[in-house]
Amino acid sequence: MTNWTIAAEAILPEMTALRRAIHAEPELGLHNPRTADKIMAALAGLPLEISTGPSTTGIVATLRGPANGRTVLLRGDSDALPMPEETGLDFASTIPNAMHACGHDAHVAMLAGAARILCERRESLAGSVMFMFQPGEEGHHGARFMLDDGLLDPLPDAAFALHIMPNAPWGVVAGRAGPLLASNDKLRIVVTGRGGHASMPHDALDPVPIACEIALALQNFVTRQVNVFDPAVITIGQISAGTTDNVIPDAALLYGTMRTLSAATRAKLHEGLPRLAQGIAAAHGASATVEIIPGFPVTNCDGRAVALGEAVTKSLFGEEAWQSLAHPIMGAEDFAYVLEKVPGAMFFLGVAEQGTDWRACCGLHSSHMHLDESAMARGAALHAGLAERFLANGFG
Repeated sequence: MTNWTIAAEAILPEMTALRRAIHAEPELGLHNPRTADKIMAALAGLPLEISTGPSTTGIVATLRGPANGRTVLLRGDSDALPMPEETGLDFASTIPNAMHACGHDAHVAMLAGAARILCERRESLAGSVMFMFQPGEEGHHGARFMLDDGLLDPLPDAAFALHIMPNAPWGVVAGRAGPLLASNDKLRIVVTGRGGHASMPHDALDPVPIACEIALALQNFVTRQVNVFDPAVITIGQISAGTTDNVIPDAALLYGTMRTLSAATRAKLHEGLPRLAQGIAAAHGASATVEIIPGFPVTNCDGRAVALGEAVTKSLFGEEAWQSLAHPIMGAEDFAYVLEKVPGAMFFLGVAEQGTDWRACCGLHSSHMHLDESAMARGAALHAGLAERFLANGFG
């Protein structure tokens, strides 16, 4: 295998500069034009075929090797989160209430770095590499839009993505076969009763205790109707009703999230929760409307792709650099849309600062989140190693 680590470390200053430029100007949602301009500038002069679509500012840059056999996709997401930054970094966000707190700036930098070092060795590649720079991962379904726009047609033979992890040991790569991350759907329940004076609840139909009963019943649903070995998590993050202390409101709102690790359990929740909420409300003479807003599907990793990732990681960085995750993580990822159509895997890359206690580092989505940028060289090298190994040997 090519020594991709040396090649990636040689361009770490360029990757760092790109990451910091993107970090300083974070963009939200499906349209990240300033970020797209920075990506195009980083790819300028490389032998890449560029494709874009109408729905997003996503970019697919394709490198065709001379053999032009298999095709592998490497993905990096580019959007930020709607939150303030409190890191104090010299290159902190200059955009109010926007921050790269999930590391997508680093994902873009690592993918652009991988594109550069793979282009330098184009003549030795046994196929084609698609570099997918994707906006709209933070709940906006950017990967699905890029698929719908036909930017990945014809579909590649394998797909890989990396995600940084600020509270994991520096340079360690982690993954697992099967479900890696959960599906995530939003749950919105409105309980409608009849308002009145708080001192005379018998003359009203108070929706608040009914909403509370539903919130508790959701937890019983999980523990009594969902297989513990195929789990679900339901969290009600918001309960709101009323305007003051002495008025019974007409309605109460429950708003939360639903997470599962299989399509079957996800379907069970979609079918069972409306029945439960409406039944409880009806038992009290009230009514309930239930809205389930579909989010990302389960992120399922192909066992062959995970084995390939383990082999490449150990070859590049040593045996100690690989960690097999014992359990899935209940967060969610829209790379799941790609993995529904293409065999592949996502891996986590530890980026805690070397010499620090990684357990004490701020996690993803923290306003204080930061990372050791030197780990980005490993990310770019891993991208390149995965592409080279798959194009040469497939999953074998």
